[in-house]
Amino acid sequence: MALELKMPALSPTMEKGTLAKWLVKPGDLVKVGDLVAEIETDKATMEFEADAEGIMAQILVPDGSECVPVGTVLALLSDESAVELAPVPVSAIAGLVEEAMSPPASAAKAIAVPASTRSFPHAQFADKVKVSPLAARIAHARGIDLSAITGSGPHGRIVRADFGLPTSSAAPVAPGPVSFAPKPAPLAVVAPPPAGVPVETVKLSGMRKTIARRLTESKQTVPHFYLTARCNLDPLLKLRGELNVSLESRGIKLSVNDMLMKALATALVAVPDANVQFGGDVLHRFGRVDIAMAVAIDGGLVTPVIQGVDTLSLSAIALKAKELATKARDGKLTPEDYQGGTASLSNLGMFGIDEMVPVINPPQALIMGTAAGIKQPWNVDDTIQLAIVMAATASFDHRAIDGAIAAQFMRVFKELVESPMMILG
Repeated sequence: MALELKMPALSPTMEKGTLAKWLVKPGDLVKVGDLVAEIETDKATMEFEADAEGIMAQILVPDGSECVPVGTVLALLSDESAVELAPVPVSAIAGLVEEAMSPPASAAKAIAVPASTRSFPHAQFADKVKVSPLAARIAHARGIDLSAITGSGPHGRIVRADFGLPTSSAAPVAPGPVSFAPKPAPLAVVAPPPAGVPVETVKLSGMRKTIARRLTESKQTVPHFYLTARCNLDPLLKLRGELNVSLESRGIKLSVNDMLMKALATALVAVPDANVQFGGDVLHRFGRVDIAMAVAIDGGLVTPVIQGVDTLSLSAIALKAKELATKARDGKLTPEDYQGGTASLSNLGMFGIDEMVPVINPPQALIMGTAAGIKQPWNVDDTIQLAIVMAATASFDHRAIDGAIAAQFMRVFKELVESPMMILG
């Protein structure tokens, strides 16, 4: 009996994934819990464990296949006692994928599909006779009874020639690999690199493609507006130094990012109308602050989420942030690590950037971008002194947050950064 290994849903919102790499090959014995493949989502690459036991009989989806819908049969396992497993034509899998990704019924009338490209479930013949995918399509179209035909192909397989049909003058087209990629939306014309300039062209990873798609959608569909507040970092840096001395015995070291995250969460609690999300005909108001923090990794960017930042201590935030950053860089984030988030923080201060304007991470309505502290003249207690000043720029979704609310939020955030003892309360 054939057992199916299907594309798993690695998160509640996952619809498709990339089969990055098979870790087993046909003929291998697979047990429940064995790692059989690496599945790449838009967030991370995760290992796929077998949920059945048997011999790996046939791999239906090859390495590197992109946009494979959840539930697609990836491979077949045979019972150890089975002698032979009838092969399933690749075209059968293509038909199932085409059906899964087809437009809704309401749109079907508007799309004309040539008969030559319509999918046909050839797998129905697999347990009756051996037949090539082309012969199966011809038999279906002409109503030919395959049980009455003796195949002339290898091992008695029925092929097109067995029907006695006239040979077409057109050159045959060899079937290519199954493509799971959906039809792309119209894109702006992408210019080729200039001629004569040395260039290396590399294929985009699934993560890079997802980043490109999501951020393009964000700028095209979310009405951004931006507010910047410049904050005197000296009080925060002083408090950080004092706290780190007391936390040294526990092996905890607070970063500026940890304290900015706490200030962001505290400001959202003080201005709850900024802790929201646009929902079409409704507005979602959150009763908790979950911060997605941007972490740069090889090949892209991920945003693991710390839940309930408004209720956590600075030391708890530091420990959780360090844990998630390490998991992100090691490629070991789980779906629970990056789901949700009511707002985001992207800090480029460690790179010496003077100012940044971040792009909203949908479906969130707010992202805070912070830059490096720059020593410059500043009004300190009504006198001009040198101070370390940081530019903080927040991007807001204008469908959910109005300018006055955003300005109130930025004022509170600035006050918390400049009077950091308030975030300890």
